[in-house]
Amino acid sequence: MPLQEIRLLGDPVLRTPAVEVTAFDKELRNLVRDLMETMLDAPGAGLAAPQIGVSLRVFTYDVDESQGHLVNPVLVSRSAEDQEGDEGCLSLPGLTFPLRRAASVVASGFNMYGDPVTVEGSETLARCFQHETDHLDGVLFIDLLDPETKKAAMKAIREWESEPLVKASPHPMYGTGR
Repeated sequence: MPLQEIRLLGDPVLRTPAVEVTAFDKELRNLVRDLMETMLDAPGAGLAAPQIGVSLRVFTYDVDESQGHLVNPVLVSRSAEDQEGDEGCLSLPGLTFPLRRAASVVASGFNMYGDPVTVEGSETLARCFQHETDHLDGVLFIDLLDPETKKAAMKAIREWESEPLVKASPHPMYGTGR
């Protein structure tokens, strides 16, 4: 499968809520493979379909010994206990900021064949599941920062020398009007 260009901050697909997957077909399996290969090459802990220009509710992850994907994920529970940690994003390369997230989560969804899947994650995996699910809702981690940190993040973004990268994806854009 070909590696895909990762969309950067400024691309409207990152701010568009993704559409639920309804067809568990070869196209979806190709998308999951493209996401996984692109994420591993980047390298990253997770990658959501909108980050490669596909507005579908799918993400892949690779944290410690856990690797996989979720289609139409839902965070069914979050722990009351929080964790504070630095968070970054492949769509904002080189930028990391401290963000408080739930210390553990349970996510449910489907695999690429349409079979139900439930996964539990704590620490970094929990952070990844929350981060990638936010992407599917059109939310970036910088949106969740406390006011002081967000001010610093916005300053860093204004000084960021990279231009938004918007290239055509071989996958349909589903739900974005393109």
